[in-house]
Amino acid sequence: MNEGGTFPDDEALLSELDRLVNELDPPPEGLVERAQFALALQDLDVEVARWERTDALAGVRGSAQGTITFTVSDLTVMINLTKIGKRYRIDGWLVPGAQYGVEVRVAGHESVSTVADDGGRFVLHDVPHGTTQIVVHIEADLWRRTVVTPAVVL
Repeated sequence: MNEGGTFPDDEALLSELDRLVNELDPPPEGLVERAQFALALQDLDVEVARWERTDALAGVRGSAQGTITFTVSDLTVMINLTKIGKRYRIDGWLVPGAQYGVEVRVAGHESVSTVADDGGRFVLHDVPHGTTQIVVHIEADLWRRTVVTPAVVL
């Protein structure tokens, strides 16, 4: 046994174990990129909405269309995805409706923004494939609030 409390063969055993784990159960492809994408919002004071209800396979890799609903305290964000070629159209609704800023973040692409109408409806065309989040910017007279949805893969 040496100073660190390990036996001479421990390092070789741990190295072999590391090799086996990486070979038999490697991390999912794109894990690092998805984590970096999610952490990009770390400096913002955000509320994270919860994935409430989905149609079958909505937002799941390979799905062509579907509806996803997110909720956080007093706001519901519902989006309908329609695949058009290699891109998506997002039709969305905010409840309660108001003219809030809506941003769509897609990993590896520039954000796209719009403003919901008085009824809370918004449309975003030509959204690329990838790990995606919706960010809602709410501004009232004396306060600002940002709500972000969990990431989904379009």
